[in-house]
Amino acid sequence: MDDKNHGFSTKMVHAGGEPDEFGSAVVPIYQTSTFAFRNAKEGADRFAGKDEGYIYTRIGNPTIKALEDNIAALENGYGGIATSSGMGAINSVYMALLHQGAHIISTASVYGPSRVIIEKHFSRFGVEYTYVDTSDVNNIISAIQPNSTLLYIETPSNPTMQLTDLRACVKIAKEHNLVLVVDNTFSSPYLQNPLDLGADIVVHSVTKFINGHADIVGGIIVTKTKELFNKVRPMMVSLGCNMDPHQAYLVMRGVKTLSIRIDRAQESAGIIAEWLEKHPKVEWVKYPGLKSHPQRDLALKQMKGFGSMISFGLKGGLKAGEKLMNNMRLALLAVSLGGVETLIQHPASMTHSSLPRDERIKAGIDDGLVRYSVGIENVEDLINDLDQALNKI
Repeated sequence: MDDKNHGFSTKMVHAGGEPDEFGSAVVPIYQTSTFAFRNAKEGADRFAGKDEGYIYTRIGNPTIKALEDNIAALENGYGGIATSSGMGAINSVYMALLHQGAHIISTASVYGPSRVIIEKHFSRFGVEYTYVDTSDVNNIISAIQPNSTLLYIETPSNPTMQLTDLRACVKIAKEHNLVLVVDNTFSSPYLQNPLDLGADIVVHSVTKFINGHADIVGGIIVTKTKELFNKVRPMMVSLGCNMDPHQAYLVMRGVKTLSIRIDRAQESAGIIAEWLEKHPKVEWVKYPGLKSHPQRDLALKQMKGFGSMISFGLKGGLKAGEKLMNNMRLALLAVSLGGVETLIQHPASMTHSSLPRDERIKAGIDDGLVRYSVGIENVEDLINDLDQALNKI
């Protein structure tokens, strides 16, 4: 399908999904580890790169390729690289672009494991790092060193809901010869397209919004250029963190409703954020759509919507947060986000617990912060659920 001139939802449904020889309306699951060659020459040509056919599922598979093409079309990139998890995508990028003595600059409040893997493991092999509040791009400029190679941004950040100016980061990256990578998980391709703004690579945990049904774990990388694609894809293949065909099939099924799910959840999130701001037990609320959010104007410039993620703090700190979460009846107390079901969790003791407390506080993740991922349930029911739990504090 020539999808360049189609709208987002049309690409969402059709990109990458060409009917097979039998006319299947849905991309089939090619549940096979290997592919037979018609003759020795075909096998030799495929290994030599002269024939683009399939060899082995770790290297490529038609079901996985359909998903890769779909997300690449949604992100307006050159090519997609699907992985077995979001961390598989992140580590493939790190391994492809970092080397001994290289320096990475990244968002301080980035998804916890994305930071921990650098600090605890890549550092053992000579990779240097600086984590800063990237919502102030002057911090990025101050962190640049002669050996800086990679600028890795998450915006909005998880879970502080801070935004980073992507256009400013593009300018900085070009001036200092840095590769700009953006974790776009919180927004999804529906609400933000960093490649269109000049970023080099986008990564997603497709576990979240893209799949949207809390039934798979997966990741994807989309590169802006063929050159970067040819650097990152071989690394993913060598690491062996490819996506499974059945995984890819489920994600393809989930992505077909991405815009509809986000529209519903985002509408509810705006209502809930405003309601939380007025609640006497709530100390603060961070949601880009609120007039009180200091970066609302930036969100309007680089995002197509405010999303469905809310962070808030309670009067009473950690103890109040525990009381709230233990009394939720509808929202599930669980990590992850972006599904049709509403989830609530406590980052300081869960997703970001591996960070030292002083580093966590410095990144804006205090002990009382609660992260709330709004699903597609009736908004009145979600508010009633929050209200009854807050009233027990």
